[in-house]
Amino acid sequence: MPIEKIEFDSDGYRLVGDLHLPVLVTEPRGAVVLTGPFSGVKDQVVGYYAARFAERGYVALAFDHRNWGDSEGTPRQQEDATAKVADLRSAVGFLAGRPEVDAERIAVAGVCLGGIYAAQLAAFDPRVKAVALIAAAYNNPTLIRERIGADNFAALMAQFAQIAQQQSDTGEVAYWPAVNPEGMPAGNPGPEPFAYYGTERGARPGWENRCTALSVLQELTLDVDAYLPLVTAPLLIVHGRGDQAVPLADAEAAFAKVAGPKELLVLDVSNHIDLYDDDTYVLPAVDRTVSFFDGSL
Repeated sequence: MPIEKIEFDSDGYRLVGDLHLPVLVTEPRGAVVLTGPFSGVKDQVVGYYAARFAERGYVALAFDHRNWGDSEGTPRQQEDATAKVADLRSAVGFLAGRPEVDAERIAVAGVCLGGIYAAQLAAFDPRVKAVALIAAAYNNPTLIRERIGADNFAALMAQFAQIAQQQSDTGEVAYWPAVNPEGMPAGNPGPEPFAYYGTERGARPGWENRCTALSVLQELTLDVDAYLPLVTAPLLIVHGRGDQAVPLADAEAAFAKVAGPKELLVLDVSNHIDLYDDDTYVLPAVDRTVSFFDGSL
């Protein structure tokens, strides 16, 4: 599939992306913008999915959010939830202006943490006509506190407050590993995320194994529950039955909160990261998503 290197502006930042195009585009067609996991860049999960959407006839945009990869923004490797949603909004505007794209047929797909940003965008941007959340995170601070323990949660919040104060006093940004097989400190602790990002499987030139420490505060304080009930565009959730990072029960609870048209596909995946790049699961996920978009856009 043809890939066009593109740039667009978001709040004055130059963002860089790959526009995956179907072969022989003769008239405007549906498009999908992708947003992906914590610390991910366009050459990883979102690029993998974009290529498969293009094979099925969709114009698909994988791009680096500000602060990440080839895009502008500082501090580098900084997770900024508000900025990521703003970048998605700008990406929709970019797609709407492309001659290959029918501006009334634009969807958004979020993988892992990107699912939260996709839901937030769809809740408030009527240009988004359909949404797919694939192996998405469904963060809720109350739930996270329950799962890691109130004392651990409080200790982390105190640590982040100290880091923020030190950065304010010195101007120096504190960094943690993005993945760490031994556990904390890390943006994604434990052996499973390391099995993707820390190995040749997910290694890409634009990815670095680091994130700002305060990026983890962003992760822990995201609340998708505030947005799901406001999504009226048709929404598809694809999730793995054996996902241990984000239990299926979280996806099912999120599905129940959506009031508009919706579908749920559960795949027999034994972990979280196989929906990143294993075609045994990615292809059924993409096929169902394309079918869902075809019927919704």
